[in-house]
Amino acid sequence: MAMKILAEECTACGACEFECPNAAISMKGDVYVIKASACTECDGDAPKCTAVCPTDGCIVQG
Repeated sequence: MAMKILAEECTACGACEFECPNAAISMKGDVYVIKASACTECDGDAPKCTAVCPTDGCIVQG
């Protein structure tokens, strides 16, 4: 299952976009989104996007 960014929590800081090894994160409108078909949740490691996100609970399993 892919990760998901909760739009109402996203501050659009951009930290997650550069950490994603699959380039699955991009800007859509005023917030970032994760392309589910490209997200691998970092293949068993802790998802890198959640580690760098300054907002707790912004990125969740989708």
